[in-house]
Amino acid sequence: MSSDVRFTDFKSDAQPTWCPGCGDFGTMNGMMKALAETGNSPDETFVVAGIGCSGKIGTYMRSYAIHGVHGRALPVGAGVKLANPDIEVMVAGGDGDGYSIGAGHFVHAVRRNVDMTYVVMDNRIYGLTKGQASPTSREDFETSTTPEGPQQPPVNPLALAFAASGTFIAQSFSTDAQRHAEIVKQAVEHDGFGFVNVFSPCVTFNDVDTYDYFRDHIVDLQDTDHDPTDYEDARSRILDPGSEYQGVLYRDEDSVPYEESHGVDADMSDIPDGAPEDAMDLVREFY
Repeated sequence: MSSDVRFTDFKSDAQPTWCPGCGDFGTMNGMMKALAETGNSPDETFVVAGIGCSGKIGTYMRSYAIHGVHGRALPVGAGVKLANPDIEVMVAGGDGDGYSIGAGHFVHAVRRNVDMTYVVMDNRIYGLTKGQASPTSREDFETSTTPEGPQQPPVNPLALAFAASGTFIAQSFSTDAQRHAEIVKQAVEHDGFGFVNVFSPCVTFNDVDTYDYFRDHIVDLQDTDHDPTDYEDARSRILDPGSEYQGVLYRDEDSVPYEESHGVDADMSDIPDGAPEDAMDLVREFY
Protein backbone atom coordinates (compact mmCIF):
# COMPACT_ATOMS: atom_id res chain seq x y z
CA MET A 1 0.00 0.00 0.00
CA SER A 2 1.22 3.50 -0.79
CA SER A 3 0.00 6.98 0.07
CA ASP A 4 1.71 8.43 -3.01
CA VAL A 5 -0.53 6.75 -5.59
CA ARG A 6 -2.49 9.06 -7.86
CA PHE A 7 -5.61 8.46 -9.88
CA THR A 8 -3.67 9.09 -13.10
CA ASP A 9 -1.23 6.28 -12.26
CA PHE A 10 -3.96 3.84 -13.28
CA LYS A 11 -4.49 5.36 -16.72
CA SER A 12 -2.95 3.37 -19.55
CA ASP A 13 -1.89 4.74 -22.92
CA ALA A 14 -4.76 2.96 -24.66
CA GLN A 15 -7.62 5.20 -25.71
CA PRO A 16 -11.13 3.88 -24.90
CA THR A 17 -13.31 3.13 -27.91
CA TRP A 18 -16.58 3.60 -26.05
CA CYS A 19 -19.20 5.85 -27.60
CA PRO A 20 -18.85 9.53 -26.61
CA GLY A 21 -20.97 10.04 -23.50
CA CYS A 22 -20.94 6.38 -22.46
CA GLY A 23 -21.46 5.92 -18.73
CA ASP A 24 -18.52 3.53 -18.59
CA PHE A 25 -16.07 6.46 -18.69
CA GLY A 26 -17.33 7.70 -15.34
CA THR A 27 -17.51 4.18 -13.93
CA MET A 28 -13.87 3.50 -14.80
CA ASN A 29 -12.71 6.86 -13.44
CA GLY A 30 -14.38 6.09 -10.12
CA MET A 31 -12.74 2.68 -10.00
CA MET A 32 -9.31 4.23 -10.54
CA LYS A 33 -9.92 6.91 -7.91
CA ALA A 34 -11.10 4.32 -5.39
CA LEU A 35 -8.01 2.19 -5.96
CA ALA A 36 -5.69 5.18 -5.61
CA GLU A 37 -7.44 6.50 -2.49
CA THR A 38 -7.13 3.10 -0.79
CA GLY A 39 -3.38 3.12 -1.41
CA ASN A 40 -3.31 0.39 -4.04
CA SER A 41 -0.72 0.85 -6.77
CA PRO A 42 -1.03 -0.51 -10.34
CA ASP A 43 1.63 -3.15 -9.71
CA GLU A 44 -0.37 -4.61 -6.82
CA THR A 45 -3.77 -4.50 -8.54
CA PHE A 46 -5.38 -7.08 -10.82
CA VAL A 47 -8.38 -6.15 -13.02
CA VAL A 48 -10.52 -8.92 -14.51
CA ALA A 49 -13.17 -8.22 -17.15
CA GLY A 50 -15.66 -10.29 -19.09
CA ILE A 51 -17.32 -9.65 -22.46
CA GLY A 52 -19.33 -6.58 -23.42
CA CYS A 53 -18.69 -2.86 -23.64
CA SER A 54 -16.94 -3.08 -20.26
CA GLY A 55 -14.72 -5.92 -21.42
CA LYS A 56 -11.68 -3.89 -22.45
CA ILE A 57 -11.50 -1.93 -19.21
CA GLY A 58 -8.38 -3.83 -18.25
CA THR A 59 -6.74 -2.44 -21.39
CA TYR A 60 -7.68 1.10 -20.46
CA MET A 61 -6.39 0.77 -16.90
CA ARG A 62 -2.73 0.28 -16.01
CA SER A 63 -2.52 -2.79 -13.80
CA TYR A 64 -2.28 -6.53 -14.13
CA ALA A 65 -5.33 -7.56 -16.12
CA ILE A 66 -7.07 -10.33 -18.01
CA HIS A 67 -9.90 -10.08 -20.54
CA GLY A 68 -11.80 -13.28 -19.85
CA VAL A 69 -14.69 -15.08 -21.50
CA HIS A 70 -18.36 -14.23 -21.32
CA GLY A 71 -19.80 -14.51 -17.81
CA ARG A 72 -16.65 -16.04 -16.32
CA ALA A 73 -14.82 -13.01 -14.92
CA LEU A 74 -15.72 -13.75 -11.29
CA PRO A 75 -14.20 -17.24 -11.02
CA VAL A 76 -11.03 -15.89 -12.63
CA GLY A 77 -10.94 -13.06 -10.11
CA ALA A 78 -11.49 -15.48 -7.23
CA GLY A 79 -8.66 -17.65 -8.50
CA VAL A 80 -6.31 -14.69 -8.66
CA LYS A 81 -7.17 -13.62 -5.12
CA LEU A 82 -6.81 -17.09 -3.65
CA ALA A 83 -3.48 -17.60 -5.43
CA ASN A 84 -2.16 -14.28 -4.15
CA PRO A 85 -4.17 -12.88 -1.21
CA ASP A 86 -1.95 -9.77 -1.07
CA ILE A 87 -3.06 -8.46 -4.47
CA GLU A 88 -6.08 -6.16 -4.85
CA VAL A 89 -8.58 -7.79 -7.21
CA MET A 90 -11.27 -5.77 -8.99
CA VAL A 91 -13.67 -7.51 -11.36
CA ALA A 92 -15.58 -5.44 -13.92
CA GLY A 93 -18.54 -6.47 -16.03
CA GLY A 94 -21.89 -5.49 -17.46
CA ASP A 95 -25.48 -6.45 -16.74
CA GLY A 96 -25.54 -8.98 -19.57
CA ASP A 97 -22.20 -10.50 -18.65
CA GLY A 98 -22.96 -10.64 -14.93
CA TYR A 99 -26.68 -11.30 -14.63
CA SER A 100 -27.37 -13.51 -17.65
CA ILE A 101 -24.68 -15.97 -18.74
CA GLY A 102 -22.69 -15.16 -15.59
CA ALA A 103 -25.60 -15.25 -13.13
CA GLY A 104 -24.63 -18.62 -11.67
CA HIS A 105 -21.07 -17.49 -11.04
CA PHE A 106 -22.37 -14.23 -9.56
CA VAL A 107 -24.52 -15.94 -6.94
CA HIS A 108 -21.77 -18.31 -5.86
CA ALA A 109 -19.10 -15.59 -5.82
CA VAL A 110 -21.32 -13.54 -3.51
CA ARG A 111 -21.93 -16.37 -1.06
CA ARG A 112 -18.27 -17.48 -1.14
CA ASN A 113 -17.29 -13.97 0.04
CA VAL A 114 -13.76 -13.84 -1.37
CA ASP A 115 -12.17 -10.49 -0.52
CA MET A 116 -12.47 -8.70 -3.88
CA THR A 117 -14.59 -6.03 -5.54
CA TYR A 118 -17.16 -6.52 -8.30
CA VAL A 119 -18.24 -3.43 -10.26
CA VAL A 120 -21.08 -3.94 -12.74
CA MET A 121 -21.79 -1.33 -15.42
CA ASP A 122 -25.56 -1.69 -15.65
CA ASN A 123 -26.90 0.10 -18.74
CA ARG A 124 -29.98 -2.10 -18.96
CA ILE A 125 -29.23 -3.18 -22.53
CA TYR A 126 -26.79 -5.22 -24.58
CA GLY A 127 -24.70 -2.43 -26.08
CA LEU A 128 -21.83 -4.27 -27.75
CA THR A 129 -24.23 -6.38 -29.84
CA LYS A 130 -26.19 -3.30 -30.85
CA GLY A 131 -29.18 -2.96 -28.61
CA GLN A 132 -30.95 -6.08 -27.40
CA ALA A 133 -32.86 -6.36 -24.12
CA SER A 134 -30.69 -7.40 -21.18
CA PRO A 135 -31.62 -9.07 -17.87
CA THR A 136 -32.18 -5.65 -16.27
CA SER A 137 -34.21 -4.12 -19.13
CA ARG A 138 -37.71 -2.92 -18.31
CA GLU A 139 -40.61 -5.27 -18.98
CA ASP A 140 -41.93 -3.03 -21.79
CA PHE A 141 -38.54 -1.95 -23.19
CA GLU A 142 -38.82 -2.17 -27.00
CA THR A 143 -35.81 -3.32 -29.02
CA SER A 144 -35.27 -4.91 -32.42
CA THR A 145 -35.44 -8.37 -30.85
CA THR A 146 -38.20 -7.55 -28.37
CA PRO A 147 -40.56 -5.24 -30.31
CA GLU A 148 -43.20 -5.57 -27.58
CA GLY A 149 -40.70 -5.60 -24.75
CA PRO A 150 -39.23 -8.63 -22.93
CA GLN A 151 -42.59 -9.09 -21.17
CA GLN A 152 -40.89 -10.39 -18.05
CA PRO A 153 -39.77 -8.53 -14.95
CA PRO A 154 -36.18 -7.30 -14.87
CA VAL A 155 -33.62 -9.03 -12.69
CA ASN A 156 -32.98 -7.27 -9.39
CA PRO A 157 -29.22 -7.74 -8.92
CA LEU A 158 -29.29 -6.27 -5.42
CA ALA A 159 -31.88 -8.86 -4.36
CA LEU A 160 -29.84 -11.66 -5.94
CA ALA A 161 -26.80 -10.62 -3.91
CA PHE A 162 -28.86 -10.22 -0.74
CA ALA A 163 -30.46 -13.65 -1.14
CA ALA A 164 -26.98 -15.14 -1.62
CA SER A 165 -25.90 -13.73 1.77
CA GLY A 166 -23.92 -10.84 0.32
CA THR A 167 -21.89 -8.90 2.87
CA PHE A 168 -21.56 -5.61 0.94
CA ILE A 169 -24.25 -4.50 -1.50
CA ALA A 170 -24.21 -1.02 -3.03
CA GLN A 171 -25.36 1.00 -6.00
CA SER A 172 -23.99 4.14 -7.63
CA PHE A 173 -24.44 6.46 -10.61
CA SER A 174 -21.47 6.78 -12.94
CA THR A 175 -21.83 10.50 -13.56
CA ASP A 176 -22.05 11.37 -9.85
CA ALA A 177 -18.27 11.20 -9.76
CA GLN A 178 -17.57 11.88 -6.10
CA ARG A 179 -20.30 9.63 -4.70
CA HIS A 180 -19.52 6.85 -7.15
CA ALA A 181 -15.83 6.86 -6.19
CA GLU A 182 -16.73 6.96 -2.47
CA ILE A 183 -19.01 3.94 -2.81
CA VAL A 184 -16.48 1.89 -4.79
CA LYS A 185 -13.83 2.85 -2.23
CA GLN A 186 -16.01 1.44 0.55
CA ALA A 187 -16.40 -1.77 -1.46
CA VAL A 188 -12.62 -2.06 -1.82
CA GLU A 189 -12.12 -1.50 1.91
CA HIS A 190 -14.76 -4.08 2.86
CA ASP A 191 -13.50 -7.39 4.28
CA GLY A 192 -15.19 -9.72 1.86
CA PHE A 193 -16.99 -9.53 -1.50
CA GLY A 194 -17.78 -5.90 -2.28
CA PHE A 195 -20.54 -5.60 -4.91
CA VAL A 196 -21.43 -2.31 -6.60
CA ASN A 197 -24.11 -2.12 -9.29
CA VAL A 198 -23.51 1.08 -11.27
CA PHE A 199 -26.14 2.94 -13.27
CA SER A 200 -24.02 3.48 -16.41
CA PRO A 201 -26.27 4.86 -19.18
CA CYS A 202 -25.90 3.74 -22.79
CA VAL A 203 -26.37 6.88 -24.88
CA THR A 204 -26.54 4.95 -28.18
CA PHE A 205 -29.10 2.18 -27.67
CA ASN A 206 -31.08 3.05 -24.52
CA ASP A 207 -33.15 6.22 -24.77
CA VAL A 208 -35.23 5.36 -21.68
CA ASP A 209 -32.75 4.88 -18.83
CA THR A 210 -30.87 8.08 -19.59
CA TYR A 211 -28.73 10.46 -17.55
CA ASP A 212 -31.76 12.73 -17.12
CA TYR A 213 -33.92 9.82 -15.98
CA PHE A 214 -31.47 8.82 -13.26
CA ARG A 215 -30.86 12.42 -12.14
CA ASP A 216 -34.62 12.81 -11.70
CA HIS A 217 -35.24 9.49 -9.95
CA ILE A 218 -32.19 8.56 -7.89
CA VAL A 219 -32.62 8.61 -4.12
CA ASP A 220 -29.28 8.96 -2.37
CA LEU A 221 -29.34 6.94 0.82
CA GLN A 222 -27.00 9.37 2.56
CA ASP A 223 -29.92 11.84 2.48
CA THR A 224 -32.19 9.39 4.30
CA ASP A 225 -32.16 7.67 7.70
CA HIS A 226 -31.08 4.38 6.14
CA ASP A 227 -28.78 2.19 8.25
CA PRO A 228 -26.82 -0.20 5.98
CA THR A 229 -25.97 -2.44 8.94
CA ASP A 230 -29.68 -3.00 9.69
CA TYR A 231 -30.67 -6.21 7.91
CA GLU A 232 -34.41 -5.49 7.83
CA ASP A 233 -33.89 -1.90 6.68
CA ALA A 234 -31.61 -3.15 3.91
CA ARG A 235 -34.12 -5.77 2.82
CA SER A 236 -36.95 -3.24 2.56
CA ARG A 237 -34.81 -0.92 0.40
CA ILE A 238 -33.46 -3.70 -1.81
CA LEU A 239 -36.93 -5.13 -2.45
CA ASP A 240 -38.48 -1.71 -3.11
CA PRO A 241 -39.43 -1.90 -6.81
CA GLY A 242 -40.25 1.77 -7.19
CA SER A 243 -36.97 3.45 -6.20
CA GLU A 244 -33.55 3.89 -7.78
CA TYR A 245 -31.22 4.00 -4.78
CA GLN A 246 -27.65 5.20 -4.62
CA GLY A 247 -25.39 4.29 -1.72
CA VAL A 248 -24.54 1.31 0.44
CA LEU A 249 -27.71 -0.70 0.93
CA TYR A 250 -26.23 -3.43 3.10
CA ARG A 251 -22.95 -3.97 4.92
CA ASP A 252 -22.22 -6.85 7.26
CA GLU A 253 -19.73 -5.49 9.77
CA ASP A 254 -18.98 -9.04 10.99
CA SER A 255 -18.03 -10.26 7.52
CA VAL A 256 -15.21 -12.81 7.44
CA PRO A 257 -13.63 -13.22 3.99
CA TYR A 258 -13.24 -16.68 2.49
CA GLU A 259 -9.45 -16.54 2.72
CA GLU A 260 -9.59 -16.01 6.48
CA SER A 261 -12.31 -18.55 7.20
CA HIS A 262 -10.52 -21.21 5.13
CA GLY A 263 -6.94 -20.39 6.11
CA VAL A 264 -5.89 -19.33 2.62
CA ASP A 265 -3.24 -16.79 3.47
CA ALA A 266 -0.12 -17.98 1.67
CA ASP A 267 1.03 -16.70 -1.72
CA MET A 268 0.61 -19.56 -4.17
CA SER A 269 1.50 -17.53 -7.26
CA ASP A 270 5.19 -18.53 -7.17
CA ILE A 271 5.37 -21.94 -8.81
CA PRO A 272 8.62 -23.84 -8.24
CA ASP A 273 10.62 -25.05 -11.22
CA GLY A 274 9.79 -28.50 -12.49
CA ALA A 275 6.68 -30.63 -12.22
CA PRO A 276 5.38 -31.55 -8.75
CA GLU A 277 6.52 -34.87 -7.39
CA ASP A 278 4.63 -37.83 -8.88
CA ALA A 279 2.80 -35.54 -11.30
CA MET A 280 3.77 -37.60 -14.33
CA ASP A 281 2.57 -40.79 -12.65
CA LEU A 282 -0.82 -39.15 -12.23
CA VAL A 283 -0.89 -38.09 -15.87
CA ARG A 284 -0.04 -41.61 -17.06
CA GLU A 285 -2.79 -43.06 -14.89
CA PHE A 286 -5.43 -41.17 -16.84
CA TYR A 287 -3.80 -40.94 -20.25
